[in-house]
Amino acid sequence: MARVFGVSVSRNTVLRLVNSLPDPEVPAPRVVGVDEYATRKGRHYGTVLIDVETRRPVDLLPDREASSLAAWLAMRPGVEVVCRDRAPFFAEGATAGAPQAVQVADRWHLWHNLSEAAERCVADHRGCLRVLAPDPAHSVPQPEKFEDPSGSPWPTGHRFADRTRAKHATVHELLTAGLSRRAIGRQLHMTSRTVNLFADVAAPEDLFHGQWQGRPSKLDAFKSYLDDRWNQGCTNTWTVWEELVPLGYQGSYHRVRAYFREKRLSPGAGTARPPSPRVVAGWILRRPETLPKIDYLRIKAVLVHCHELDALTTHVRSFAQMLTERQGERLPQWLDAVRRDDLPSLHTLAAGIERDRDAVIAGLTLPWNSGVVEGHVNRIKMLKRQMFGRAGFTLLRKRVLLA
Repeated sequence: MARVFGVSVSRNTVLRLVNSLPDPEVPAPRVVGVDEYATRKGRHYGTVLIDVETRRPVDLLPDREASSLAAWLAMRPGVEVVCRDRAPFFAEGATAGAPQAVQVADRWHLWHNLSEAAERCVADHRGCLRVLAPDPAHSVPQPEKFEDPSGSPWPTGHRFADRTRAKHATVHELLTAGLSRRAIGRQLHMTSRTVNLFADVAAPEDLFHGQWQGRPSKLDAFKSYLDDRWNQGCTNTWTVWEELVPLGYQGSYHRVRAYFREKRLSPGAGTARPPSPRVVAGWILRRPETLPKIDYLRIKAVLVHCHELDALTTHVRSFAQMLTERQGERLPQWLDAVRRDDLPSLHTLAAGIERDRDAVIAGLTLPWNSGVVEGHVNRIKMLKRQMFGRAGFTLLRKRVLLA
């Protein structure tokens, strides 16, 4: 910009001038939104505060500690509503710094928490999804495997087999031509032991032994378990390997991965598996009237055969009605209904909601939400990318507040 305006100034001078600008005078907000932003993802986070009514940033804090938020709120007694996600440090900071304010849990985060709990619940009952797997009698026929006429377990085209056959033929051709075994070794750059190995067998297939044959594997005793988990829809190799170790499996993770890879690449493997828990959870979380007819019939078949997933669907749709129609007063009855069913994943969610009950009820009742805060967090990411390595906290704060 300095070059466009014809101003002879360096970029460092411009940055120094920006840092020296005074903070804008912003009136104390009545409804404030709080969220975290990453200065270094996974390691260091700060706090952004937004005036939800004017949709303008109010301040940036260098950390996300409860004490920092409490101190900031204590200096602004006019705050009446605090919009936040369900992070415990924001809840503690808002309670300590603004006890007079109403805390509002964001509805999107509540629905996201419910969707994660629903997916875990479907995964716990993945056996019920087998009703959606096609009948093996009507599956795609497997192509016939090529049978080598020689009866060798290593057909033509296998690298080891072709190399062994070629060397065997060469050695026997030279023997027929009258060369000694020592001369053959010198000519083919082979040791005497290798020449004798090829010369003493009549057919190359006699050399396919030891490590080249199908010897027993540590995985053999567990293949039936792997087949069952695959048919249940669990195709994550790491998850199944972690399940095998307590059962006594002492082999490597790579053997399990290779076994699953063969299944994944085999013809017709995709048609023999039921849908994944994430797909079924997506059916449950969507409005029934928006589902395609085939998906509607498939989820209906699952719910008929599984009482637990039927109860899960009832609770999800009841919560969705509370959320969309702002019926937060129904939350205690919803929590009681969840506890009466054998759904551990939803019990964990219900326990977390119970600890934050007032904020969740306010989030399901009041019109406030953290949508504008999430937008400013995304804007902070853009500013960080613009400034590359120069985006220290002081400069970043100036750019966010002065824009």
